Amino acid sequence: MARLPAGIRFIASFSRDQWYRAFIFTLTFVLYASFHLSRKPISIVKGELHRYCAVWDAADGRSSGESKAGYSPPHQPPDNQTDCGWAPFDKSNYQQLLGALDYSFLCAYAVGMYLSGIIGERLPIRYYLTFGMLASGACTALFGLGYFYDVHSLGFYVVTQVVNGLVQTTGWPSVVTCLGNWFGKGRRGLIMGVWNSHTSVGNILGSLIAGYWVSTCWGLSFVVPGAIVAAMGIVCFLFLIEHPKDIRCSSALPAHSRGVENGTSRFRLQKQSLNHEKNRPLDPEMQCLLLSDSKSSAHASHMVVLPGDSGSGVAAISFLGALRIPGVIEFSLCLLFAKLVSYTFLFWLPLYITSVDHLDAKRAGELSTLFDVGGIFGGILAGVISDRLEKRASTCGLMLLLAAPTLYVFSTVSRMGLEATVAMLLLSGALVSGPYALITTAVSADLGTHKSLKGNSHALSTVTAIIDGTGSVGAALGPLLAGLLSPSGWSNVFYMLMLADACALLFLTRLIHKELSCPGPVASDQAPLKEH
Repeated sequence: MARLPAGIRFIASFSRDQWYRAFIFTLTFVLYASFHLSRKPISIVKGELHRYCAVWDAADGRSSGESKAGYSPPHQPPDNQTDCGWAPFDKSNYQQLLGALDYSFLCAYAVGMYLSGIIGERLPIRYYLTFGMLASGACTALFGLGYFYDVHSLGFYVVTQVVNGLVQTTGWPSVVTCLGNWFGKGRRGLIMGVWNSHTSVGNILGSLIAGYWVSTCWGLSFVVPGAIVAAMGIVCFLFLIEHPKDIRCSSALPAHSRGVENGTSRFRLQKQSLNHEKNRPLDPEMQCLLLSDSKSSAHASHMVVLPGDSGSGVAAISFLGALRIPGVIEFSLCLLFAKLVSYTFLFWLPLYITSVDHLDAKRAGELSTLFDVGGIFGGILAGVISDRLEKRASTCGLMLLLAAPTLYVFSTVSRMGLEATVAMLLLSGALVSGPYALITTAVSADLGTHKSLKGNSHALSTVTAIIDGTGSVGAALGPLLAGLLSPSGWSNVFYMLMLADACALLFLTRLIHKELSCPGPVASDQAPLKEH
């Protein structure tokens, strides 16, 4: 009998469950990368919306600014010297107006995120995520249609951003919950660190796609990413598998096969388990994470039974119940400031590079992708370190401590030429994105499946939404503050970012102290979580 080819032997060496896990990992990676792909065009197009004003100021009011641009604004008379971009962003307050676009999107995103997690737990993830991606694609494309239909109303662009921010909140709780269902706790930091690079990959692709058309037809910089997001929504509807039990993966069976499958019997088993554990000392994870007035049993009063969950009686945690999970408030407030820094770079970095290194919008957008390249390595590094040390808060704290002085150096050496800018973009991207990536992925999944929940998997979406929603408040404030401070000098923007990093570190001090004072690792139980 002929020996099987090496490729077939390689395929056969993986189990059915492993192939499904790899598929879900890849699919959710691509789905959320497309969300970030659609967020990036606004930062690339900013330099084009006010292209003439920036060039005219740099030329001290001389007509040579026109020849330097080598470009006539679309739908604008080329001899009109007062029009310097795309109205209404062609006035001297353009930075505040562009900041208002960012603020409207991110405020809507922050408000919607708190509701999205609660709604997402009560709807099938596949349908919920598909709707969000189709709606987001339509809103992104609608912004670009303002170019083709010669729309110059600020209200049109603001409303489009608000609606887009609301529908994009369907993405993050859905993909994190889905991934949390498929992957256990072992090596979660590494797995999610690699997976979270979708943020940087999406930003890079969004920069390249938007930059391709930004100087010739900036409307396509939005229409094309919008079409991509909508197309991925169809892929989500056709292929996403929410839970291993939906295809009867063997990994889903142990958690459900030890007792009778009806809701009453499961409730009895859980009640017996709760009574039994009252007489047992808390394990190291609970000792290190619980507050001094330990209220781990209080979560039972904050459960909401889901109607129609296959009769299993599985409950979804309430908003207040999720807040009482140890560590949720601290990590949420930390993420508020960490995300403030990250999103300020996301929305304003290309414009900063344009003003400092005097590059056009396309080249500045391409150069800004290096920040996201550094973010890929930073997220993976944070995951590996936190897995090895088994201390999430300490890992975040170390990177935040290094990020603040790095930002100061960046603001100083970035004016020395492209070589210095490239190096600092990579280093800053790693240190800024590392804590942000770790908190929004591994930390959220850890807290959403915390032992105080006694196996209730329906908390994951709500916990993820609370943490990321609080972070999104900072994401809304960062670009707004950058728009207000940048007219007085970019140095003030960097001082604001350094202060935000210090505040993020401050909110983690209690958790860091508890981790470092523990006699053993915080997460002593590293066995894979049973699939819920």
